Amino acid sequence: MAVAGTERHKLIGDVHLLLIDQQGRVLFGRRVNTGYEDGAYHLPSGHLEAGESMVAALVREAKEEIGVTISAEAVRFAHVMHNSSSGGRVAFFFLVQDWGGDPENMEPGKCDDLDWFYLDALPDRMIPYCREAMQHIAAERQFSLYGW
Repeated sequence: MAVAGTERHKLIGDVHLLLIDQQGRVLFGRRVNTGYEDGAYHLPSGHLEAGESMVAALVREAKEEIGVTISAEAVRFAHVMHNSSSGGRVAFFFLVQDWGGDPENMEPGKCDDLDWFYLDALPDRMIPYCREAMQHIAAERQFSLYGW
């Protein structure tokens, strides 16, 4: 385990959307042309922007990436993961079962497929930290460390 320094650390915050359909499946997109894990499936997600709440970021990312409208009241916390990548970041995972509109690929330059998967039948190729988070979520564990 690394020894913590005296300098305050600034964390990058990420939000991840588990959009769950009536069959209990979760929506994933396959990354393309991003330079990071292209070909891997990942949840709709993004970085928290300055002055933005986690829920506001999730609502914004849902609209930007998959064209759906989510109300803040429909957002349910699922998991938080402290990930060691980029010097340390925190990934928040939220469940949403009620939304407006039909999911569609709003970023074809970064995503070449949208598909629904059951938690016990996830895609073969996923970003590793996301796969691990999904396992924690399926086991109803709300907190995890990754890469520390």
